[in-house]
Amino acid sequence: MSSGKIHDSDELKPAVRRKRRSFFVPLLFFALGALGAFGYSHWHAVRMASSGVSEKKEPKVLYYVDPMNPSNKSDKPGKAPCGMDLVPVYEEEQPAVPEKKEPKVLYYVDPMNPSNKSDKPGKAPCGMDLVPIYEEEQPGAGKMPDGTVRISPEKQQLIGVKTGEAAEMEISKTIHAVGVATHDETKVYHIHTKFAGWVDKVYVNFVGKIVKKGQPLLSIYSPELVATQQELLIAKKSRDILKNSTFGDIASNSESLYRATRERLKYWDISEAQINQIERQGAPIKSLTLYSALDGFVMARNVFPGQQVAPEADLFIIADHSTMWVQAEVYEYEIPMVGFGQEASVTFPSFPGEIFRGRVSYSSPEMDPKTRTLKLRIELDNAGHKIVPDMYANVELKLDYGKKLSIPQEAVLDSGVNQMVFLAKEGGYFEPRKITAGPRVDGRVIVLAGLKAGDRVVTSANFLIDSESQLKSATGGMGDGAK
Repeated sequence: MSSGKIHDSDELKPAVRRKRRSFFVPLLFFALGALGAFGYSHWHAVRMASSGVSEKKEPKVLYYVDPMNPSNKSDKPGKAPCGMDLVPVYEEEQPAVPEKKEPKVLYYVDPMNPSNKSDKPGKAPCGMDLVPIYEEEQPGAGKMPDGTVRISPEKQQLIGVKTGEAAEMEISKTIHAVGVATHDETKVYHIHTKFAGWVDKVYVNFVGKIVKKGQPLLSIYSPELVATQQELLIAKKSRDILKNSTFGDIASNSESLYRATRERLKYWDISEAQINQIERQGAPIKSLTLYSALDGFVMARNVFPGQQVAPEADLFIIADHSTMWVQAEVYEYEIPMVGFGQEASVTFPSFPGEIFRGRVSYSSPEMDPKTRTLKLRIELDNAGHKIVPDMYANVELKLDYGKKLSIPQEAVLDSGVNQMVFLAKEGGYFEPRKITAGPRVDGRVIVLAGLKAGDRVVTSANFLIDSESQLKSATGGMGDGAK
């Protein structure tokens, strides 16, 4: 029995040895592989170090953002509301945030009374917080002129600061006025006789009739006129008889008497043709005709057949409408912009689209105390007689200033003594600047001195900046006085 057991033990030894061999062989291969990998990595690292190439470091992800709305952030990757993948933002992509330097506080002042100063914050007697005064905000900081203030971009946006540019441009002003058409008073004629008599016939028998120069107006009988005609005939006959006289004085005197008689008839507006007619027929003309001395319209008729007239009687009034006047009115503040000879454009509602050109020929020396306006006279050509008296007219007077430097009128702070603007400087500084202002034209002010083209001036919130500037000037002046 025992020999059998020993036989069985001997038979098991080769099997055990085979199992151990199958375990150690793979283990040996694994160890050799690990050793080879370590050797390779060490060799690769040495080689990379010798060649100057460093292993790339994986960038650090700070957070993820929505590509369509970067304000939407997430700590982990995922999908945006729009369906797109969130985009990683790496640490190295973020800009370096510069360290903000805190402004140095010099002292604190009472906002209602800048003369009250304190070295530390607190409450003013009025209950308001004391206002800090910073070193960089003091007048003269950075060699800035007195009154210069610095306002942060946030505060500028809060108070609504806006700026405009000083620019050179063509400046012109158009004044609009209304007026009424009237006669040219220099071309209105009153018809009188220069002798007494009785009207025989009236050839112009209604108001408004157009008459031409040389057209008959009326015929008149005058005993005085008939007697003068007889004297003319006698003087002519004497001259003809005595012209060959051996006495020179007699011939000369007869010629003088004849010419004096003819001149007397001419002074009475008897024409040369009528005088010659009297001499040809050798007898006086009972009723002589008076003729018009001009072209025009009959504005008044005060004579009728059979009427007795005297030299002081106004028989006709005739107006020449070849030129017309327009009486326009301008306001008091517009007077300096209007001058004698200035060109004017006139339109009438009766003739839409048609423009009549004229010039200012006169301005009244007195203002209307009720309307505070000044009357102007504009002379227009009216060769076609389209314009008639009492027509309403619209007048435009254009004043050309040429190329001038100007700024928006909102930028000017006018104290009544000085005109001032605030220049917008770099870094949020605003500098007060006195200017010499000219006329205001269509929302802009012509600058005569104090600015140059390209300067930017404050056009909105400048009253608030002015208050801040005066506060800084006052506190700065008191600080200088304390020193």
